[in-house]
Amino acid sequence: MSNIILHGYWRSSAAYRVRIALALKGVAYTSVPHDLRADEQRDPAYLAIAPHGLVPAIEHDGGILIESPAILEWIEARWPDPSLLPSSPEDAAMVRAIAALVGCDIHPLNNLRVLNRLRSQFDASNAQVKEWIAHWVGQGFGALDQIIGRVGGRFAFGDSPTLADCYLVPQVYNAERYNVDLSAFPRVLAAADAARALPAFAAAHPDLQPDFK
Repeated sequence: MSNIILHGYWRSSAAYRVRIALALKGVAYTSVPHDLRADEQRDPAYLAIAPHGLVPAIEHDGGILIESPAILEWIEARWPDPSLLPSSPEDAAMVRAIAALVGCDIHPLNNLRVLNRLRSQFDASNAQVKEWIAHWVGQGFGALDQIIGRVGGRFAFGDSPTLADCYLVPQVYNAERYNVDLSAFPRVLAAADAARALPAFAAAHPDLQPDFK
């Protein structure tokens, strides 16, 4: 049995990123789910692991890792083959920039806790929440489509999957789940579809996780 424990939730895009990276590296792990819709991430036992009350978190060899960007960098350093970062420092910086565009500029604004706050504090309707999501996805994907046009190949960067694709695929999944029209972003969709065709990405899909409901 693996000594890696991945605390996550089947529909968490941040946990989805980590599952993709582990699958690409061929690293086995044990999944421990926490239902975010039921606030299980606020259970004291989990807060003792991850005080910020978010997923994912990883337990490994007595240590604890939180926050998907840090976890992904740890995975890349711990299991360097196959590499998810280009060898050139400039190219690696571009891959990280694509990842940050998704992870910093799009995802946080559409996180479940933000959407719940819109509903509870500002009485946002479902239609208004969907418009909010579509707005920020459109802003981010508009920029990302141009960037992929410059540096993309088969995937978001070049012709091999990178950390950029680990971020891109879950964000496209989220956008599609909310029926966001992505027709204006053909390069984003092409890169995501190429990645989703790979077995590692397919295995990490939310619908195939043990806590899928």
